[in-house]
Amino acid sequence: MHSCGIEKYIPEGEQLYTGSTLELTTESNSKDEKEIKSELLGLIEPNPNTTFLGMKPALFFHYKAQREKPGFIYKFLNKSFGEEPVYFSDVNPERIEELILNRLDNNGFFYSRSASETVIDEKFASVNYSAKLPVPYVLENYNLESDTLPIYKEIEKMLPETALKKGDRFDLNLLKAERIRLNNGLKQRGFYNSQEDLLIFEADTNQYKNRKFDLFLRLKKDVPARASIPYTIDSITVYPNYTIEDDTLPLNEKNTTRVNGIDFIQEELYFKPELLESYLLFNKGDLYNANTSKQTSNRLSALGSYKYVNIQYTEIDTTATDGNGGSLAANIYLAPLTKRSIRAEIQAVSKSNGFTGPGVLLSHINRNIFNGGETFSVSANFSYESQLSSGNNSSLSSIAGGISADLVIPRSVPLSPRRFQYAVPKTKISLGYDFLQRSQLFTLSSVNASFGYTWQENQYVYHTLDPISINYSKLSNVTNDFQTILDDNEYLSQSFEQRFIAGLLYSFTYDEVSKLSKEAPIYFATNVDVAGNLLGLISSGSETVFGSTYAQYAKADADLRLYLRWQKERTLVSRIYAGWGVPYGNSTTLPFIKQFYSGGPYSVRAFNIRSLGPGNFNAETENATTDYFDQSGNLKLEANVEYRFPLFSYLKGAFFIDAGNVWLTGDYSDIEADQRNSSFSETLFTDGKFEKDWLSEVAAGVGFGVRLDIQSFVIRLDLASPLRIPYLDENERWNVPFFGNADNNMTLNFAIGYPF
Repeated sequence: MHSCGIEKYIPEGEQLYTGSTLELTTESNSKDEKEIKSELLGLIEPNPNTTFLGMKPALFFHYKAQREKPGFIYKFLNKSFGEEPVYFSDVNPERIEELILNRLDNNGFFYSRSASETVIDEKFASVNYSAKLPVPYVLENYNLESDTLPIYKEIEKMLPETALKKGDRFDLNLLKAERIRLNNGLKQRGFYNSQEDLLIFEADTNQYKNRKFDLFLRLKKDVPARASIPYTIDSITVYPNYTIEDDTLPLNEKNTTRVNGIDFIQEELYFKPELLESYLLFNKGDLYNANTSKQTSNRLSALGSYKYVNIQYTEIDTTATDGNGGSLAANIYLAPLTKRSIRAEIQAVSKSNGFTGPGVLLSHINRNIFNGGETFSVSANFSYESQLSSGNNSSLSSIAGGISADLVIPRSVPLSPRRFQYAVPKTKISLGYDFLQRSQLFTLSSVNASFGYTWQENQYVYHTLDPISINYSKLSNVTNDFQTILDDNEYLSQSFEQRFIAGLLYSFTYDEVSKLSKEAPIYFATNVDVAGNLLGLISSGSETVFGSTYAQYAKADADLRLYLRWQKERTLVSRIYAGWGVPYGNSTTLPFIKQFYSGGPYSVRAFNIRSLGPGNFNAETENATTDYFDQSGNLKLEANVEYRFPLFSYLKGAFFIDAGNVWLTGDYSDIEADQRNSSFSETLFTDGKFEKDWLSEVAAGVGFGVRLDIQSFVIRLDLASPLRIPYLDENERWNVPFFGNADNNMTLNFAIGYPF
């Protein structure tokens, strides 16, 4: 504590500002006194230097870094955590007193009094503020001053929805919010030229002796006539292939198509007018509506065919003074993106299964291919990957590649875009082929196809629905080593035999993380995967379709994250994940590609990829060559906490705690019966089963990491160590991180992107 003392660094003639207090005295029992005090405390500035356990380490680092030769450590600590000193000379108590009185007036506490007292103790100083609050003024009546203008009639319709209620304390913020509400309502009722500052409130206290007031709302004097009348859309003109030269294009039969009273001007057909018209939410003869106009702009932007959308309104009748309303001409300018593009990428591939290596991606995109906003893309990829940090199988490598084609239609086939107000769903049709050649083991080829929809329900909610999802896989070039693994483990063998997967996929996502203004955003995602029901009906009880075994299962998972943000890009992230899959019908196990795994850079980072579970099963004690494939399950539980903070510029740091595992659920007696001669399978099902003591089988680890974060492109290195090892004897499972005697006491994870 003595070494962190900062008194000797304070310059002569200065006092370090240590903070302020605020004492309120009220003449009434106000229910919101705590909120008022919190608001007033927010006015007191500047903030003093931060304190930790009675010390000021951030200020200490700053002072040390100002020396002639501060050294690397103090430079680093000052850059990451240092604070410049806040002296009493930076404080202006008189100004704070004025701000307090002004804020109290805004909250209805008129004729308040405030004072301040300075406390100076040699090198330190503080200020004690006080305020005396009288009984506040409260609302008795809220009325609109009547007039014959149409705008008054619309305001009168909106008054019943006001948040201002009898007995409310006078609050300037509430009055501002009410004015914003009314103006937004007017903008949705045709009042194109309405402005917030045209509305004025008047408070009258003359009728009462006990601090009550009547509130009157009216338009300011000399308001322009065009601001108090509604406007109707008289004409709509759309330029689907807009360039600057189009501004002078005249309407004629060759370049103009009229659909439902809307003119589409394009020299050559770029976008089919009858399709484009369905994305517009307003029509000729409608009252102007600001929200409808904004939603229309968003819908057109979401087509994926245009780089910008500009909706402009021109007043046709600007001399309307009889109160009947004015007219607007709506012009919609749509500037298209480049129709075709080719992209080549050299990639660094990092997968959740621990394989990392270089890759190449080639893609071709054709936008608006059928003149209805459709986007057709073809991509091909090739990569070489090697598994890092995976114990006995760290030498495994693979060659992967594939080709895929996607057609994205910016509407919900067969439904019209008119049926969707906030955002129009997109229909996606996909077809692809992938192959994976794993060294020393096998080659896996797969063909996949899907038909589905994606749509955004509101600012935070997203949906994905694939009513048709098909995957056919074929295992070939199986080596003797891998065949031995399959022969010894019927559970794994059956998971590879389910070659045909056909079912339904649904995903729901609630995401506030992109809203940077939120201090505590949440993220929630869930996925539902059901396969085999329709095939079961078609095959009439047969276990095969088209000569291949098909899978029947139901699988779901949920991912919940809470982010706590504060100054200097510091974030505390907590996450809970749970997933469960249940095979049924002709399936005894989940298909291999649908099983859950634990451990690795996106899971419990203190353990190598797929080295955990199921339960307390330990593959190394059974057969060291099988750990990569056998350690999976149909139930997964996981929790993580990570604290993220900046280091230098684009370099970020993190401390984290991870916990989780996978288990087996269900009845595997048939498999066990087939494998009576295999002690390996018997141990797997016994140790891996989910039972009431599952908490004792949860793995845990701690660690720290660095991340290079350049505009959301993240390269991550995390060093972790186990805290609890579930596959050891029960009295040996706890471990001292980084210093214990565990065989894998440190694991280095390399990955691209944040873990969650």
